[in-house]
Amino acid sequence: MSASPKVAAKIGGEDTIHRGPPVEVVRYGPGKRINHWVTAISLILLLISGLAMFHPSLFFLTELFGGGQNTRWIHPWIGVVLFFSFFILFAQLWKLNIPNRDDVKWASQIGDVINGHEERLPELGKYNAGQKFIFWGMASLIIVLISTGIIAWEQYFGHLTSIPTQRIALLIHSLAAVAIILIFILHVYAAIWTRGTISAMTRGTVTGGWAWRHHRKWFKDMAGRGKIDPAE
Repeated sequence: MSASPKVAAKIGGEDTIHRGPPVEVVRYGPGKRINHWVTAISLILLLISGLAMFHPSLFFLTELFGGGQNTRWIHPWIGVVLFFSFFILFAQLWKLNIPNRDDVKWASQIGDVINGHEERLPELGKYNAGQKFIFWGMASLIIVLISTGIIAWEQYFGHLTSIPTQRIALLIHSLAAVAIILIFILHVYAAIWTRGTISAMTRGTVTGGWAWRHHRKWFKDMAGRGKIDPAE
């Protein structure tokens, strides 16, 4: 079970073990969780508004934003929110997402991951290779999307580029959008598939068993540095 809000409030800062019972680990503080959900909601709104403008059969989705003109106006501004929201997270998490040898071994044994034989895998830090792939994939694609989006943002930047350039930018923008949608789906699926993960971004905590099973090196590092609250 996840920690209750009352228990979570007693736990120390991020990356802290609470002895319990039950043993709980603070994975994300309130700031990162809010930041994450702003990013997620922005991405979903961009997905819906972008699809609405992508094909006539999906134009009905513009009604969610008050019509076609409003959708065309608000879509790029949501993109700006996504860009800044994600890169606040990026600034805090990029060092933890640098690939290492354990990630190569983890990826080479993906069959053990899928089949639940994590005891055969190397001990991992706060993020595994799959999470790092999603992190860097999102970062790269958001840069492509904001760059091409600005080029095609006719209201403010249309006079700076030619029509052919804008068309190429829109093509690249669309391809990057498809790629980020696929990565987003992978992210959501992985969070649901790995039981106990969602509580990290809702309550901020995971169980001690979850941390030991999936990110043992991270758990041991917290214990080694004395990041443990006193027992009740």
